Amino acid sequence: MSKLNPEQHKAVITTDKPLLVIAGAGSGKTRVITEKISHLLKNGIEAKHITAVTFTNKAAKEMRSRVEKICPAKTANQVRISTFHSLGLDIIRREHLSLSLKKNISILDELDKQKVLQDILENGKHQLDKAQIKPLAWQISGWKNQAILPAQAMSMAEDQQQQFAAALYEQYQQYNLVCNSVDFDDLILAPLTLFKEHPEVLEKWRNTTRYLLLDEYQDTNGTQYELFKYLVGPLGQFTVVGDDDQSIYAWRGANPENLFQLKTNFPRLEIIKLEQNYRSTQRILKSANQLISNNPHLYEKNLWSSIQGDEKINVIKCKDEFSEAQQVAAEISRSKFKLRANNSDFAILYRSNHQARMLEKSLRELSLPYAISGGTSFFAHTEIKDILSYIKLLINPDDNSAFLRVINTPRREIGTSTIEKLALYANQRHCSLFDACFEIGLEQHLSERSYKKLSAFCDWIVQLSDRTRQEDPIAILHEMIQHIDYYDWIKAHANSDKQAERRIDNVLELIKWIDNSAKKSTEERSLGDIVSRMMLLDSLERNEEEKNDQIKLMTLHAAKGLEFPYVYLIGMEEGILPHQNSIDSEQVEEERRLAYVGITRAQKQLTFSYCSQRKKYGDVSSTEPSRFLTELPADDLDWAAVNKQDPKEQKKKGQDSLALMKSLLS
Repeated sequence: MSKLNPEQHKAVITTDKPLLVIAGAGSGKTRVITEKISHLLKNGIEAKHITAVTFTNKAAKEMRSRVEKICPAKTANQVRISTFHSLGLDIIRREHLSLSLKKNISILDELDKQKVLQDILENGKHQLDKAQIKPLAWQISGWKNQAILPAQAMSMAEDQQQQFAAALYEQYQQYNLVCNSVDFDDLILAPLTLFKEHPEVLEKWRNTTRYLLLDEYQDTNGTQYELFKYLVGPLGQFTVVGDDDQSIYAWRGANPENLFQLKTNFPRLEIIKLEQNYRSTQRILKSANQLISNNPHLYEKNLWSSIQGDEKINVIKCKDEFSEAQQVAAEISRSKFKLRANNSDFAILYRSNHQARMLEKSLRELSLPYAISGGTSFFAHTEIKDILSYIKLLINPDDNSAFLRVINTPRREIGTSTIEKLALYANQRHCSLFDACFEIGLEQHLSERSYKKLSAFCDWIVQLSDRTRQEDPIAILHEMIQHIDYYDWIKAHANSDKQAERRIDNVLELIKWIDNSAKKSTEERSLGDIVSRMMLLDSLERNEEEKNDQIKLMTLHAAKGLEFPYVYLIGMEEGILPHQNSIDSEQVEEERRLAYVGITRAQKQLTFSYCSQRKKYGDVSSTEPSRFLTELPADDLDWAAVNKQDPKEQKKKGQDSLALMKSLLS
């Protein structure tokens, strides 16, 4: 507490009224939350009655780690620290009967969700391609994020297209009820609906949540805000921490207006601003402040830092994207040698993933190791989805999506015609595909051979499921994979031995992760608990980025919450940042916030780059520098620092520096 600045200290000790902490980038908000948890414990609130909620698993993990350092281990473990979706999952699992669900629910990811919607439409004789499914999935997600149920969506529909989507929404929810499954949006909507319809359940959870701390509050959507209000009740025993200047997720439903709603819903609300930044130099913050001042604000703030730096902010003008990649890579190579820096000290940030392609080539040419963040999710790999579907079926046999994925993977000679007849019968009986396989009436619709194959598969699943509750589940999973000859299946369908080896390694890593999760847990967890929580992760927590000394390449969205000594923000052009879609829809304010997030990732040095021309759809066209560059303080920008050198000269200098470094090391 003695190391907190006055505003941080006030935020920690204010517990007698609702509190909004406007926390600028790098202002120590996580420290405030963890110190406040400690303060609450010292002032008589039991650990089990404190809940801290954030938006990412990484942030929750960091918060718990800090709490464990300042509180006794036994006490720290009793504090509920989780993501919004993990909290929702806990509520659903504990109150599943009130939601007409069985305990072992399945969680659908975005790909599963789109596949279910496609299956529903095909059963209804609506033939839509994948490009048409995605907007329908987004529409349903949008309704859920606004706490709009199917009946409300239908009543609000203004045309036939919306009526079609609302009808699909209703069928989708009914399908999930039969299959005992939920999607990510349901993890918030279902608890909210539960609290509205069951006051006694709400009262129980309010008694459990005596004090709530909510991080990244600006990222909440309508449903999350409603759930938050129900949990804290009229007394408003809470602290929310947020920054409207870092609200960059409107595209997925986040509503920064929730910051302004708080004062209306909680008139006693106190507001504290954290403006001292502990990350960046004053010059970098001055640029960030001047840029974001062009956006309207309800709560004005001015970030400042006691860290001084002589380096101006560099602006590199490049001929095209090829030249941009070469110049940035060469400049990093030179700076590494000059500053005696590690590769991991550097980050290259961009608006869209496609901007990384040219960079990868240039970095490889200079033998600079790099890692791309935010690529394909581990859980999107075919082999991972296959094995997870088998595991889901062991946990929840009613999961139709899992059943359909694995019934013929590997091949069991159960044809498409058999599956269609099974699905038709299950629909008529209003039961899951798995349950339908045990009904005597199904025999009348299938050949004897097909019926026996389905029955044999389902009997095997039942036996394995029973054994996972009595024996070591990890051993059972390995046995299951061997039984279906899955590794041979991978080898037979891989393009190369190397690809097959990589896919097999992925499966082994998945099993290892499940095993480690079971061993690390302080409480006894079933296989279902572990897999459900695992589905909420963006990727396996393998900590590769922390272990490897690599330059980080990532989108501006992925960079939020991170910091690096040296940051390169590329593609500062009209149409890229700000993005053309945002310009056309007059949503440049969020793009400005995105640039602000990028700027405030830099600790010591910041470099921008832009091109005079760029190839798009095969044609080369002229480009204009981003308006955001003109909104920065001119005196703090150095437009000539790097531009004096030719790209080829830059590249040669970088290679010479690297050769010298290697000779020194050897």
